[in-house]
Amino acid sequence: MEGTVFEADDIRKWRDHDVVDSSSRKIGTLESIYVDTATDEPAFATITVGMPTRRRLVFVPLDGAKVGPDYLKVTYPKNLVRDAPSIGTDDVLPATEEEAVFKHYELSYQPGAGGERRLARP
Repeated sequence: MEGTVFEADDIRKWRDHDVVDSSSRKIGTLESIYVDTATDEPAFATITVGMPTRRRLVFVPLDGAKVGPDYLKVTYPKNLVRDAPSIGTDDVLPATEEEAVFKHYELSYQPGAGGERRLARP
């Protein structure tokens, strides 16, 4: 996940800020960060989307993401992000569904040598 322009500690401060796509269209609000277990670097964010009674969390890679004055800008278009694999607002991504998140964005997926998870919430 090359090109991330912020530190893990910095990005955690952005919870509940807007997340926008490369065209500055609002996708939703930042809920949490998942780190790559191999590098301990921020790899994906979850974004709260949907109507107040039907909220869900979608995943978006953080490669190339940038922080602005009051938003996080990701490099993926809004429609692609909104169609990404999602979980409930109180759920955690099951290990069996990690590969689907990577494939949605056409990213290669390789679990740990012992089959361990690739993504984890710090």
